[in-house]
Amino acid sequence: MNGSSRRTPITAGWSTCSRSRRPPARRSTPIRRSARTSISMSGRINGEFSDIDWTPIRYVNQGFPRDVLAGIYRAARVGLVTPLRDGMNLVAKEYVAAQDPEDPGVLILSQFAGAAAQLSDAVLVNPYSPEEMSDAIARALKMPLAERKARWEKLIDNVRKEDVMWWCELFITALEDAPEHVEA
Repeated sequence: MNGSSRRTPITAGWSTCSRSRRPPARRSTPIRRSARTSISMSGRINGEFSDIDWTPIRYVNQGFPRDVLAGIYRAARVGLVTPLRDGMNLVAKEYVAAQDPEDPGVLILSQFAGAAAQLSDAVLVNPYSPEEMSDAIARALKMPLAERKARWEKLIDNVRKEDVMWWCELFITALEDAPEHVEA
C-alpha cells in the first residue's frame, strides 16, 4: 500500500445500526441486484490491488452493533455515502462523528442526499457519474492532512449544532407558522 497509513481506505456495504443477524432476503430485487454488482466490483478491485496484509475495499453485508460500527467508520480513510436519492443522512453524520480529530477520514457524499446541504464541506458527487466517483475517491485518498482536518472541523461543527433537537425545533416552528386551514 502507498503511504504510511494502514487504515482501510474504503468501507462499503450495508451500513446499519441494526442488531439483526438475519441474512438479507433471497428474492431478487433491484437492490439485491445492485448489491451483487457491488460485490462483483469490489472483488475485481480487491483482486487487482490487494496484497497479503491489505485489502482496499471491505464489503460487508450485515448489521453491526453501534459501537462496532463506529470503529469501522473511524478506521475508514474514506466514507463513501452515495444514495441515488435522499437517504443515508445519519450514516454520513455518524461517519463524521466517529472520526479521529487528529487524523480524520474524508466524507464523500452524494449530492442527492438531504444531508448534502448541511454537510457541504464533504466531497460532493453525482453517484450516477463513474468518473466523478473515481475522481472523488482518488482526491480523498490523496488529500493532505491539513485539508482533511479543516473539512472535518466544519463538518463536525454542523453535526453538533444541527442535531435532532435543532431539527425538531425547526419542524415545530414550521408547524406553528403554517396557516390553520388550507383550502384544497
